[in-house]
Amino acid sequence: MTEPSPDYVQSLGRGLAVIRSFDAENPRRTLSEVAKATGLTRATARRFLLTLVELGYVRTDGSQFRLTPRVLELGYSYLSSLSLPEVAGPHLEALANQVHESTSVSILDGEDIVYVARVPVSRIMTVSITLGTRFPAYGTSMGRVLLAGLSEPAFEEYLAKVTLTPLTDRTVLTTDALRDEVARTRVAGYCLVDQELEEGLRSMAAPIRDHTGAVCAAVNISTHAARYTADTVRADLLPPLLTTATAIGTDLSRVQNRS
Repeated sequence: MTEPSPDYVQSLGRGLAVIRSFDAENPRRTLSEVAKATGLTRATARRFLLTLVELGYVRTDGSQFRLTPRVLELGYSYLSSLSLPEVAGPHLEALANQVHESTSVSILDGEDIVYVARVPVSRIMTVSITLGTRFPAYGTSMGRVLLAGLSEPAFEEYLAKVTLTPLTDRTVLTTDALRDEVARTRVAGYCLVDQELEEGLRSMAAPIRDHTGAVCAAVNISTHAARYTADTVRADLLPPLLTTATAIGTDLSRVQNRS
């Protein structure tokens, strides 16, 4: 673990860790559970929780704590400045209506992808995906597209840090294999991941490029393996996916050039 910089504000870092300790699997936590999840003492965790209660980001019934909708303000500030979700939304709607499958846009944040726009058509995953949902980049089609957009030094830095753990029996688990997959993605201009994130899920993604030509996001189509083989995914879904990726990038560039 790297040492924090001299400018690091420990109390802010701890407060954010308390907020991040709540998730879909743990929407409610006791004081002891928050302390354990964050590595803080009970006394320290209590002070942060009660501060967040006073600020309106957390509520408590006296024994358990949970986040309030106000925490959405923290992410909304970023999304409002991004313009990508607003630009991508109509294109995702059109794509979903055309292929009758769920469509999404994500960005790369550290070792994860983060969903910033989504149009669900059917529930095909056991995990509910919402804006802000994170998945390991190495096991997702959008993640590999975004990794393919990194510079070589940045990608090698990612490989040096990432821990590859099995998400399914099919997940790529060596850095050499992942390096090969990302290289193929870079050449092909798209990525198909076949049941590596979740059994029964096939997902194909393409890069979205900004006004400089750099990969800034990825768009995907997710479908159940029972509905499409890998070959029919490429034959039927790849052309509209690539068209959508280009259209989002074109509109995004117009917005960025006006800014």
